[in-house]
Amino acid sequence: MNKLRNIGITSFTLHILAMVFMLLDHMWATVMTGNEWMTCVGRLAFPIFAFMIVEGYFHTKNLKKYIIRMAVFALICEIPFNLMTGGNFFYYVHQNVLFTFLAGILLIHLNELARKSGKLHLRILALIGSIAAAFVIGLVGMVDYYHAGILTVLVFYFFRGRKWWCFLGQLVFLYIINMQLLGGYGYEVELFGKNYFLTQQGLALLALIPIWLYRGKQGPYNRFIKEFYYWFYPVHMLVLVLISFLNN
Repeated sequence: MNKLRNIGITSFTLHILAMVFMLLDHMWATVMTGNEWMTCVGRLAFPIFAFMIVEGYFHTKNLKKYIIRMAVFALICEIPFNLMTGGNFFYYVHQNVLFTFLAGILLIHLNELARKSGKLHLRILALIGSIAAAFVIGLVGMVDYYHAGILTVLVFYFFRGRKWWCFLGQLVFLYIINMQLLGGYGYEVELFGKNYFLTQQGLALLALIPIWLYRGKQGPYNRFIKEFYYWFYPVHMLVLVLISFLNN
């Protein structure tokens, strides 16, 4: 029993899983479009990244540098993202996911400032304001996953912890976000003689399995791994764009 309790996933493992899932999804969107299973698996990437953004906020030694670094890489990644998603250097109707995470970090900080003030009315205003801001920033700014993406980050912030109600909150609100707000394309599934419609985006809920196995341990970490986490996003998109160009 003690061995079962010690089973867990490190931050390093979560990062690698999320990057693999994201790579599969982007490969499906660019160079292997006929393999739909790849984008199904890819649905698990975003919730894991969103969860790690919240963990990053609470574990960073320098919040200012964390925010600046996220903003700089959001700008660096925009052209590779535009080339991959829109086929042009400038694609104004969709911004890369680091802008989504940047908005999430700033809204988390807003709530943390309200919490540290010790004033209940400020905490309530920050909660309501951050949810409203998530809709405005997500829809007007057209960041990746729109308002649903920023709300996913906030869900992992508001329900951070390993108590039963944290797990329940994550499950319920991720269900609402992925099945209701995002919804979209899906599959007819027959179960016990009844037909059910499962949205493809609903597969993102499976990301909670590795997330819940996380025990707060960092795992392998050094400067190279830190840089790898950040540079993987723009580099892999550029590689996929180059492969797509050579194949056409």
